[in-house]
Amino acid sequence: MNEYEPLAEDDLRRAATTELKKKQDLQRHVVIYLVINAMLLTVWFMVGHSFFWPIFPIVVWGVGLIVYAWDVYSPDASEARIGAEMDRIRDRHRTDFGS
Repeated sequence: MNEYEPLAEDDLRRAATTELKKKQDLQRHVVIYLVINAMLLTVWFMVGHSFFWPIFPIVVWGVGLIVYAWDVYSPDASEARIGAEMDRIRDRHRTDFGS
């Protein structure tokens, strides 16, 4: 299928549903991240705020959340990029195996 070909209504609906599900899941993850880290900050504050230990889960979990958001919002590979990659692999295969 070419990137300029119109999609059938069923295909459009399936693609839209998939995209919306991914975005909804990301929103859910962000809310959970905020709630849990707010609770960790509250515990840190209540027990005496010396060493800021909540930074570890905030940063590590935050990096994972950023990667997940990148996956949700990054554009899919275009047909041109896919074709170029296929040509590169084909050329490498010819060089490796002398075809």
